[in-house]
Amino acid sequence: MTAVEVEGLARHYGEREALSEVTLSLASGQTLVVFGPNGAGKTTLLRVLATLLRPHAGSVRVLGESLPGDAWAVRGRIGLLAHEPLLYRELTARENLRFHARLHDVADARVRDVLELVGIEHRAEEPLRTLSRGMVQRVAVARAVLHDPELLLLDEPWSNLDPAAVERLEPLIGASSARTRVVCSHDPGNGLAEADLVLGLRAGRVALLEAAADVTAEQIVGLYR
Repeated sequence: MTAVEVEGLARHYGEREALSEVTLSLASGQTLVVFGPNGAGKTTLLRVLATLLRPHAGSVRVLGESLPGDAWAVRGRIGLLAHEPLLYRELTARENLRFHARLHDVADARVRDVLELVGIEHRAEEPLRTLSRGMVQRVAVARAVLHDPELLLLDEPWSNLDPAAVERLEPLIGASSARTRVVCSHDPGNGLAEADLVLGLRAGRVALLEAAADVTAEQIVGLYR
């Protein structure tokens, strides 16, 4: 099954083109890693796939559903870990996850389990504003996987995390999670190691689209020059 299929995708902000003529296909169970300098369109692509932005041209299908028309049918099957954590700073970790659980009809037992999986259960009753950036990132990961999504959309997922946290969260959002993933990264080494397919964006256009086995770190670095 094809999990993500994009053809001729365009998205602009006023007169600025954020994405133009982007075409790609990602099979279920595979990982697409997206590279490119700041402003290349990586986050915009994630937001379109997450149904948060409407494409201005082209076609987008996610998990068999056409966007934006069938966005309602696919939102509950997607987990998004954005650059911003999408959490309420005045609420505790547990309260944030319970709020998200209600949106997806997830039982409270799952909230307890996921808090333990990400290693935040001992801080679960503290407001997020009192937690370190690494702890907040753990809560954001918990929110992204709470409803057991089929597709993970991850924007720099390992940022603010120490090596122990990366090891703990890898089964949830890493290559061993067995989920279809689209990952935005600036790290050629780790990104290539995780990828099945590599997309390089520059100024909103496809500069590179190859199987990861055929891409070198030097090619990734070249996108930033």
